[in-house]
Amino acid sequence: MRNKSAFSRVQSKWPAVLAGLFCLSLAAVASAGEGGKPCADDAARLCKDVQPGQGRMAKCLKEHKDELSPACKANIAKMKEQAKDMKEACEEDARKLCKDTRPGGGRIMQCLKQHEGELSPACKEKMDRPKGRK
Repeated sequence: MRNKSAFSRVQSKWPAVLAGLFCLSLAAVASAGEGGKPCADDAARLCKDVQPGQGRMAKCLKEHKDELSPACKANIAKMKEQAKDMKEACEEDARKLCKDTRPGGGRIMQCLKQHEGELSPACKEKMDRPKGRK
């Protein structure tokens, strides 16, 4: 059996990176209180017995995806688009700088942050961009 190349190993990590970004985004919007976050009311209504942390709130919202408000669904779609944009902007940097990093648990994002001074301008710009701005 042939060993995977470094390129294919890094390339296969991106679904995990995107899933992690999505879960972090969901958790962030869900855990916000009355501050105008689109998913806060949905989280309070659908996940009131869920202890926040370790992706539990994101998992709960995902389980109730058909019951989410239109504003929350739109916000989640926007977060997915931002994660896709970041993947495209940072893919080469991750391949080059984080080739030995095991995916999951935000490790690739952490690796990219540790190499902030070496990132391409496009990746750095996507990572520095405040959430909610496109």
